[in-house]
Formats: sequence, structure tokens, C-alpha cells
Amino acid sequence: KTTTLRLLIGALKPDSGSVSICGYDIHNQVEQARAQVGYLSQRFSLYEDLTVLENIRFFAELRGLTQSEWMPRCMETLAFVGLADFINRRTGQLSGGMKQKLGLASALVTHPRVLLLDEPTTGVDPVTRQDFWQLIIKLVAPPSTTLDSDLGKQECLRSVILTTPYMDEASRCHRVGFMKGGKLIVEGTPSALRSRLDNRILEIRGVDLHLLRQLTSAIAGVEDVRAFGDRLHLRVKSGFADKVTAALSGAFSNTDVRLHVRPVPPTLEDIFIALAP
Repeated sequence: KTTTLRLLIGALKPDSGSVSICGYDIHNQVEQARAQVGYLSQRFSLYEDLTVLENIRFFAELRGLTQSEWMPRCMETLAFVGLADFINRRTGQLSGGMKQKLGLASALVTHPRVLLLDEPTTGVDPVTRQDFWQLIIKLVAPPSTTLDSDLGKQECLRSVILTTPYMDEASRCHRVGFMKGGKLIVEGTPSALRSRLDNRILEIRGVDLHLLRQLTSAIAGVEDVRAFGDRLHLRVKSGFADKVTAALSGAFSNTDVRLHVRPVPPTLEDIFIALAP
């Protein structure tokens, strides 16, 4: 996925195919295409000996903004991500979450039409992760619903493309694509992807998950068994949900094992497991 984003910004050349950003071919019009993109890499790449303001100023001037342009944009962007009170703090003294916010600010300062985020919340605490997602939601929200910052109202920002290992984050996106071996294996809206396994996921709760996993794997119609916390998710063949439920009930009818079986809506994790075994 990191390779894919690097292809989109022209840092790597593809073996085949083409890339177009906002109508610009990334190979023949690389500078025009890059001018439309803001990029936040997975690995923190800002200068830790510079202050917050110096870092974002550096990227603004690198993109050709004059002092009369970069100063108001920098302050606007830092206010948007919640760093306006830390402009003189050295970047090396920031927490991991604040560094990610500064990285986002640096990517936003030129008002890109496309924002590329490479696993932006990996390694941050749950509160910072939620804060970061609220920023993303504000960026893609309609102008009339964005009240906290003029930056969120900019018409220039059209799309946010991000990679994430967290399926709960993927479910927040308008469209989701699953990749395996560097290739896109399926894409669509979260609801459309989940509909692929409608009525095919059973949730089981019992006292001995290891034993349950062994027993359920042998039942006809069961395609896959996975542990989800203190429960099991069974993926069954289409039309086999009732048969598998009855078989499970019969298998434990003469024992003291209390078994709870119920159909549940499939998660994106169920879909990914089914598509990329």
C-alpha cells in the first residue's frame, strides 16, 4: 500500500498501467500532478530540530508560496489541526499524535485537491486517533456543515485517500478497496462489500473456544472459523446458516455446554478474510 501511494505521487514508476491525478498524467505532467496532491507518509519525516511553524513554513515555501501567502495559510492550518498554541515548540518535543497532526498540517498548507494519507493513525493513542478522524471528517464534509475552520470550507479539497490496517476505520470511508500482493482484489462501498456475505456469518459463544473451533470446523457447510475476541465467527456456505445452527445445537444437546449461536451482519474483517485467505 505504501508503494501504491508512492506511485500516485510519482516517486516510483509502475511496471504497467497509468496514473492520472486531477486530469494530469503523473508520468508526463509530474509537476502539475504533484501540485494537486498533499501527502502524509506513514513514517514521520519532518525536521525535529525545527519548530512547528518552521516546519510547516518550509513545506509552504517549497511549494512556492510567498511570505504573504504562507503565513496566513500556516496559521489557519495549524489552528485547524489544533497546534496553533505550539508554533514555537521544537518538533522533536511533540508527542506522537501531535507529530501526526503537524504532518497533516504540512500536507494541507497548499490546499491540495487530493490528500494521500499512509496509515495516519497507526501507533497513536485512542484519543488522538479519534481526534485525527474528526479532522478527516471535517475536511470532506460539505462546506455548510464545517464550522470550526475556514480550511474545511476550501473547495479545493476534493478527495482523501488513505491506507489503514483497521477495519473500523475503513468502514468510515465512502469507498473501500482491499489489496493483496500489491493488487486491488475488490472495491466498493462498505455496505456493498458486506452484502457479499449476507446471512453467511454465525456468531458462537461458549465456554471452550478451542474445542468449539475444532468441532465447528468439521460441520458440513462451514467454510471458515475465526476467533473474534471471546467469540467465534463462522462463515458458512450460502443457504447453510439454518442447517449449521441445527447441527451445532444437536452436537451439544446432551452435554452441559451452554452454546449461543446467532446470525450476525458481516464485518469488513469477515469480507477481507474471505477474499484474502
